Amino acid sequence: MSDAHDNAQHDLPHEGPIKTPKQLVWSVVASFVVPIIGIILLVNFVASGNKSAPGTNALSEEAVAQRIQPIGAVTLKLGGDNAVLKTGEQVFQAQCAACHTSGAAGAPKLGDAAAWTARIKTGYDAMLTSALKGKGAMGAQGGGDFSDVEIGRAVVYMANQSGGKLDEPKAPAAASAASAAQ
Repeated sequence: MSDAHDNAQHDLPHEGPIKTPKQLVWSVVASFVVPIIGIILLVNFVASGNKSAPGTNALSEEAVAQRIQPIGAVTLKLGGDNAVLKTGEQVFQAQCAACHTSGAAGAPKLGDAAAWTARIKTGYDAMLTSALKGKGAMGAQGGGDFSDVEIGRAVVYMANQSGGKLDEPKAPAAASAASAAQ
């Protein structure tokens, strides 16, 4: 019985989706052409244009300029131009007023005799050293760009406005000679 069953399956003709030679040619051509066209389209998509990620401007002119900007700068100043020294009040207004008017970061307020009395008792040299080197939250020279004489004048101005009787420091000899020549 099994022999009859086997022979019956072998006697039937094999049938598939391709029935004519024309269909065979089209299926062979399609099996090569369709993947090649797909590959060509994929390569064109990947290689075409400059596609940046969404939401990024990493290659914009501004971003590149910001990344390559110099870190620091050098500023050259001529030394010895002490002919135009600022007064203590001018230095105070330009640099010291920000903290010493409001008392920010524990700075003694201008005109507060109680806060300045102990500092005035230490003397001019101690107060000048604190101003030049910085103390507490205050940076060296209060963060300003003034000569030592100008900082000294500002120290005297603040101390005198708060009850002190200090003499204003004199300009160096070279500056005095330059002012006299004019």
